[in-house]
Amino acid sequence: MQKSVRSKAEEKFAAIQKKDAQALSDREKAREEEAKHVGKLRALRLAKQAADKEAVELAEAAKAKAAKAKATKAAKAAKAKAKKATPATSTD
Repeated sequence: MQKSVRSKAEEKFAAIQKKDAQALSDREKAREEEAKHVGKLRALRLAKQAADKEAVELAEAAKAKAAKAKATKAAKAAKAKAKKATPATSTD
């Protein structure tokens, strides 16, 4: 017995819908993979920015510490020089 034209059309329609659903599923999967990839790149970029910021802060802190040490050393040297320059008065 031959299938009716309607039955053949219904089968073709069902096959097309199944194919469309599969294509939609594939596109959604690709979109999710792309979003995951972009998220990973964003996380890496943010981590790098945080590390760079921390490195800059550490460098600035070290620079400030060195400047403070230099100022302290200069002040001590000036104090020692001033102490040597003032004559000692004896109370004999």
